[in-house]
Amino acid sequence: MTSCRTQPHCVNGRAKPRRRLGAIVALALVLAPGFGQVAMAQNDPPPSLLLDTEIDETLHAEADPIFVAAGLDPKSMKIHLIGDKTLNAFTAGGLEEFFNSGIIVETKTPGELQGIIAHETGHVAGGHIARSGEGNSGAMKTFILTMGLGILAALAGAPDAGGALAMSSGYFATLDMLGYTRVQESEADQAAASFLDKAHLSGRGLVEFFDNLRYEEGFSYARRYPYFQSHPISSERIEALRVRVGRMPNYGVTDTPEALARHRVMIAKLKAFMNPPSQTLADYKESDTSFEARYARAIAYYKATQTDRAVQAIDALLKDYPNNPYLWELKGQVLFESGKPKESDAPYRRAVELKPDAPLLRVSLAQTLLAEDDPKLIDEVISNARRALDIDNTNAFGWRLLSQAYDAKGMDGMARLAAAEEKFAVGDSKQARVFAMRARARLDKNTPEYRRATDIALTSDPSKDDLEALRKEGAVR
Repeated sequence: MTSCRTQPHCVNGRAKPRRRLGAIVALALVLAPGFGQVAMAQNDPPPSLLLDTEIDETLHAEADPIFVAAGLDPKSMKIHLIGDKTLNAFTAGGLEEFFNSGIIVETKTPGELQGIIAHETGHVAGGHIARSGEGNSGAMKTFILTMGLGILAALAGAPDAGGALAMSSGYFATLDMLGYTRVQESEADQAAASFLDKAHLSGRGLVEFFDNLRYEEGFSYARRYPYFQSHPISSERIEALRVRVGRMPNYGVTDTPEALARHRVMIAKLKAFMNPPSQTLADYKESDTSFEARYARAIAYYKATQTDRAVQAIDALLKDYPNNPYLWELKGQVLFESGKPKESDAPYRRAVELKPDAPLLRVSLAQTLLAEDDPKLIDEVISNARRALDIDNTNAFGWRLLSQAYDAKGMDGMARLAAAEEKFAVGDSKQARVFAMRARARLDKNTPEYRRATDIALTSDPSKDDLEALRKEGAVR
């Protein structure tokens, strides 16, 4: 996956490289690029939001036709990946779907995952906000915010505090609130079948996934997978769904070789980043020369801190696949996290060259350039961070890097505005307001930046004193 983010640690105003923890943090957290940027226990990482360009592309390749069939704009739909090995997927109202890494890894084919996606899309299209209506949506927002703050703490050099925040995020409590009635489940099933067929996809995968796990129905509530606690299932429901999809015109459609290969790579990457290296090497033995197996082993060597062996494995892959941006990204991540930012510079540049519109790759490059501690590279840091944020302005880590780069150039107002944007992106309204007000004191009036700082201050629960100051300036009436 994209390099799991590791964010630079700022010391005395200078950015210093800090070891990233799981490459799947590219998959990572809401902040930096890269697959493993947040400190996590290697054997059983706490739940975290993961960001990875390659996996995100695969998920959208499988999901977007379904979104279109449901009358939803794929660009408006957000797919969140959670680093949790348990089987679960859910929606929380709005145009957002959440999938645990565990349920993705459990799928054997793209068709099975598309079945799950179609089912969750049925809940979205049907407006099924689980049990407690808007209160549930608010709980999920709190969960995401706390996870974001936990990641920021970990990346800022306080992994213990970050871990505590993540574990206290209300994740499990929130998921316990998520549950659908059997009527809603049936409606989502029927909608899923229709969406899949309209997208010229088979509904067989959905039935097969449920069927493979139907023995869970006989378990006690406590022993069932979370997915089946929130999504009640029964043999009758599976049979009704089997009959429905079996009559669909596209039931006989099969997964393409390209889709199957892409799915295998995603599964291998998730396993390699989420599992201990020893397990990955047992799952993908040296005798397996497939691309996904070689990829997984390279990640395992990296996670086992066998840097030279990881680089050798990646270089061997690059010899066969020189235009794969994610292999270059992985090489950059391995070198960066082994304390070699200057050596990671070229691989990250090549990844960006091959995938110029991938914001996470540009943020990784900006991070590397900043860690090289060369004043001549600061403008490049700013350029790459801004390009990434033009594409995705919710990347809090990108704003953090931009703030550090502006600070290095002595641009105090812009540095504080970027800091305000970072806090605003993770929902920390108090700090967003503080930094926005500080930015306004250092920016020229009647500039877009000054107005943006004012907007952030006004929408971040301004204090009475702040409002009075804004009123005197004519910013509010």
